[in-house]
Amino acid sequence: MEPIAATGEVFEEFRSLGIDTDLRDYLLERAEEVRKVVPSCVGLSLASMKHGVTFTLEATSREFAALDSVQYLDGGPCDSGAHEGEMLEYNADDPTDERRWELFAASTAAHNVASTLTLPLVVAHQVAGTVNLYASRTDAFKGHHDEVAAIFGARAHEAVTNADLGFRTRRDAERAPRVLRDQNDVTRAAGVLMTRHGIDRETARDLIEQSARRGGVSDGDLAREILRPGGRE
Repeated sequence: MEPIAATGEVFEEFRSLGIDTDLRDYLLERAEEVRKVVPSCVGLSLASMKHGVTFTLEATSREFAALDSVQYLDGGPCDSGAHEGEMLEYNADDPTDERRWELFAASTAAHNVASTLTLPLVVAHQVAGTVNLYASRTDAFKGHHDEVAAIFGARAHEAVTNADLGFRTRRDAERAPRVLRDQNDVTRAAGVLMTRHGIDRETARDLIEQSARRGGVSDGDLAREILRPGGRE
């Protein structure tokens, strides 16, 4: 697997700023470990609370082609457990019956994603983020929760399956460069307001947030207006 373009852009920004320069290697190494346990894994997303963005790795076109070729030997791509037109049955009164996730997401299922596994990442008793794994087989993660959770230091009993068959985290990762840019611009603009008004950083950030909300613009857009030569206070 390799970082999608937007994630690669964020990694480059981190490298230039000297921030978490080992995160890319960390994710690539974990992806390789996961592939040893779940060979049909085609994607990995890490939603980081620390950075406020999502990072996504995805199988290369060559890897996708190889997986498809192997799965034709088993009867067809994605090794689907349900035939066309076949209804999945589940107990609507049982919130633990995860087949309901499949029904909810089936209409938006991403290409080559037939099953997912979501694990919360907890550091010092605080949720630090989540990791989402995507595979091209419906039974890919069955019996492997403990092994996969151990790779990330997560807790297998909190795993959720098939909650994101539409690969929504990839779209989150595509927005990451803009999110990161907004964060950086807000930090710089807060520094400008601190100097101009003699206020602390938290107050400056609150002022930006409140003013942006009142004006119906994003925090980032207001920050860039403040930073513009001759921009407003």
